[in-house]
Amino acid sequence: MLGEIAVMTKPGELEYQHYEVPEPGPGALVLRILQANVCGSELHIWRGHHPVKKRGGIGHEMVGVVHALGDGVTTDCAGEPLTIGDRVVATYFQTCLRCPQCLDGQYNLCDNAYQFFGQQPEVAPHFHSGFATHIYIHPRQHYYRVPDNVPNAAAASANCALSQVYFGLDRIGLRDGDTLVIQGAGGLGLMGVALAKTRGARVIVIDGIAQRLVQASELGADHILDMNDYPAASDRIAAVQALSAGRGADVGMEVTGVPEAFNEAVTGLVRRGGRYLVMGNLSPGFTIPFDPGLLTRRAVQVIPVDRYDGRYLHKALRFLSDYQGTFAFDKLLDSHFHLRDVRLALDKSARREVTRASIVIE
Repeated sequence: MLGEIAVMTKPGELEYQHYEVPEPGPGALVLRILQANVCGSELHIWRGHHPVKKRGGIGHEMVGVVHALGDGVTTDCAGEPLTIGDRVVATYFQTCLRCPQCLDGQYNLCDNAYQFFGQQPEVAPHFHSGFATHIYIHPRQHYYRVPDNVPNAAAASANCALSQVYFGLDRIGLRDGDTLVIQGAGGLGLMGVALAKTRGARVIVIDGIAQRLVQASELGADHILDMNDYPAASDRIAAVQALSAGRGADVGMEVTGVPEAFNEAVTGLVRRGGRYLVMGNLSPGFTIPFDPGLLTRRAVQVIPVDRYDGRYLHKALRFLSDYQGTFAFDKLLDSHFHLRDVRLALDKSARREVTRASIVIE
């Protein structure tokens, strides 16, 4: 049986490759992919901004059904029974449990996280990316059965948008009564709105795309700031401070991928002594002028977060299941494309012609 993979031959260029769908080894499984989303990380890779990945299979935020189970696999990583045809989400990275970071309990920083995700499709077992008909899940990856009440469109966003934000907000210690300012209302930002509202936070969202701001408002954002109405950083800082008794937000969350956003938050979006979660700027080499003395004087605690602890994927699924009737998670995807239209989905997403694109394989 032949499977198909969308392969980036170089940034901005795509071709399709075909390989026999492999049989899983002991402790592994193979999924048939149902739906995979275009995440901001894909756009960094597609534009050539990723420090390492310059070619290969792309796509990592997806949901699939069990195609084959390797010897010894009878349950998911939470102990739930697993059979052929069950819907599953899995981390795109592994946790090796052997590197210095894993031994120190920093599982999200595993040195060998991309051992398989970084492999080229020419190397067996070939299928390690989301924009494909199948994906091979290795024993050190986290995988969980999708609750029955969670639709595919919502489940596909569990990894990585929801899991990433869930992990980040736990790391930054978002509390009941905090004011949170979110820079960017893409997939991570919108999931951040939903999570923050369930924790009793007051949420301010900044973005320049009208549809994203509408979605943020529908998810419960208390205030939205359209960058078209507040074009300068000073305008946005003044607006956020006006909404927070002249102080600034208790917590900031950067999910824009725009380096200038960092200075904007440290300068005044976030209050003196506040906390700042940085997750969107993940392409090294893009620099900005920075005033370390100002950071010291304002005493803003900056916490960068790279990836997430794989166990948070299970937390994300439970959140989706518990709040399925509260938030229209599946409506956050506004454009759907066929596997053969991956290039179109990436290009439209990069030009911001769509809010959040999804590749529907089945």
